[in-house]
Amino acid sequence: METNRSHPRLRPLYTASAIVSICGIVFEVLLGAAGSYALGDGVKQYALTIGLFLSGMGAGSAWSERLGASLLAKFVLIEYAIALIGGSSTFWLFFCLAHFDPVTAQLFLFSATFLIGALTGVELPLLIRKASEVGLQLNKSAARILFFDYAGSLVGTVVFVLWLRPSLGLIKTAFLVAFVNVGVGLWMTFAYREELQRYRLYRTIGIACLAAMALGFLYGEKKYASDWERKLYRDPVIRSFQTHYQRVVVTKKENDLRLFLNGSLQFSSADEYRYHESLIHPLMGSGPLRKHILVLGGGDGLALRELAKYEGVERITLVDLDRELVDFVRNDPLLSALNGRSFDDARVRLVHDDAYRFLTESEERYDGIVVDLPDPNNETLNKLYTREFYTILRSRLADNGAAVVQATSPFHSTKAYWSIGRTIASTGLNTYPYHADIPSMGDWGFVLASVRPIDVHAIELRAATRYLQTELLPGLFQFGKDQDADLSESGKPVRLEINTMNRPVLIEYYNEGWKHY
Repeated sequence: METNRSHPRLRPLYTASAIVSICGIVFEVLLGAAGSYALGDGVKQYALTIGLFLSGMGAGSAWSERLGASLLAKFVLIEYAIALIGGSSTFWLFFCLAHFDPVTAQLFLFSATFLIGALTGVELPLLIRKASEVGLQLNKSAARILFFDYAGSLVGTVVFVLWLRPSLGLIKTAFLVAFVNVGVGLWMTFAYREELQRYRLYRTIGIACLAAMALGFLYGEKKYASDWERKLYRDPVIRSFQTHYQRVVVTKKENDLRLFLNGSLQFSSADEYRYHESLIHPLMGSGPLRKHILVLGGGDGLALRELAKYEGVERITLVDLDRELVDFVRNDPLLSALNGRSFDDARVRLVHDDAYRFLTESEERYDGIVVDLPDPNNETLNKLYTREFYTILRSRLADNGAAVVQATSPFHSTKAYWSIGRTIASTGLNTYPYHADIPSMGDWGFVLASVRPIDVHAIELRAATRYLQTELLPGLFQFGKDQDADLSESGKPVRLEINTMNRPVLIEYYNEGWKHY
């Protein structure tokens, strides 16, 4: 009896174990990413995905004991089943989001995750038992199959992060990985065809599955998912694409142009001037002329447009991680017209980097810092709303410098808004919360922060505006009773925690506030 690992009948089993492990780990992280993108709260979605997938693998492994003879035939059918379910999983998730409520989409995602995990859990026991049948001792067959499985898992995660997700997106990635699963099933069918009583049937099923996955890869995202994505938006979608970091969608109806990032509205051309004037001009009118400005985020160029109105500004450094988004905004005729081609201003220097890393590594100090980042609805963005981040930001302000932070809605997410303000204040900066009415977004909040105290009643407008006027400015710093920092929805005093890297309470506050909107 041959026990050498070089036995030609063992090589396909080792190779198959490595390949299916790559596919399995990609499906696991893919489903976690899909849940995070579509349903928010990344830590929760990834935690539930991992838990469901692993519990499914446990159930599948236990069920594999009941599979007796014809191990290879069952393995081949398992590969086809994983391909059909896993390949179409993100496709049907988009369908649920477009036609049903988020709860239904969540239930579908949970069910698909558990089922794919269960099928994946059957693979390795079957391969180990088959290796033992071929002639390898059970302990050696298990060890070697598991070695190739674990090695394949590392390859799968790296490939997903560096190539599959940024290059193909979620839907195409699922169909491509499923195509590989079918390929493994067909390859095993050919490699062990003398052992399969229904060889022609398994071959025919495999070829049909290959064709289905290929059609899904070529047309699933373009023909169907795009149509379903359009149903998620009120107005017609005129641009949509996936960058390395986020999903970008632009809609337009009559004169209303809207930009969405990962499904969240960033601006409406009908009233964005209210937001960007409120973001920029209180900062610029709150002290001496600010000559050196840093903008974190703001890849749409609209904050730059407002800053460009100040002739005394000498340098503007804009840091935005997403080069593809900025390039799109600069070259798109509708968006570049809206921002007044602000990126072409000779005073603007573009830096494509993570805002946290940029502040950490930079040694420059700025008269004004504009933090125009998306809301803290995931862990990646949350770090840009922590005490650690604001502490570094404070160290980058000049002696008479000030900063402004967009801080979500004090009406929709009252706790999140005031937590941001208190987190900034915990660094020693003087803080001045204020808000403005943006019809497309609701009542929106900002925090003005300065090294030295500011008299908000002395803030004056120093540039042309469409919405703001000097007489209106003091009223922006007043809040109604239902937005008070010390009241919860029940009217009882609450204690809000400071947001830190170690205790990211802001995400919970944010999701709690926005879950009904």
